[in-house]
Amino acid sequence: MPLVRISLLKGHNEARKLALCQGVYEALREAFNVPADDKFIVVHEHEKADFVYARSYLGVEHDDGLVIVQITANEGRSVELKKALYKSIADRFEAAGVERRNVFVNLVEVKKENWSFGDGVAQYA
Repeated sequence: MPLVRISLLKGHNEARKLALCQGVYEALREAFNVPADDKFIVVHEHEKADFVYARSYLGVEHDDGLVIVQITANEGRSVELKKALYKSIADRFEAAGVERRNVFVNLVEVKKENWSFGDGVAQYA
């Protein structure tokens, strides 16, 4: 755990996508203290018609540079740790050329028994 999905419009080069993957991984290591080998990230690129978002929501302006990050992780972390994670991701994505306002993060928390990393075994149960 965790499982990360990064969604963005098509057109980003491989170096930028790898930088985003590495950035979210490093943020998770820093804020959530995930193990070194715990790296499961999927990048989804979308056509414009398949990537629909609010241009403005809660006072935040978005444009076609929007990157949506959905993280599924074990439940139980404090609000402070979650805030630290969001900030760390925004910092790292900004360094990769994504404007902070275009970094959208959604955290989905699940119970530990909801994972199988292979072999048909619930390793955390």
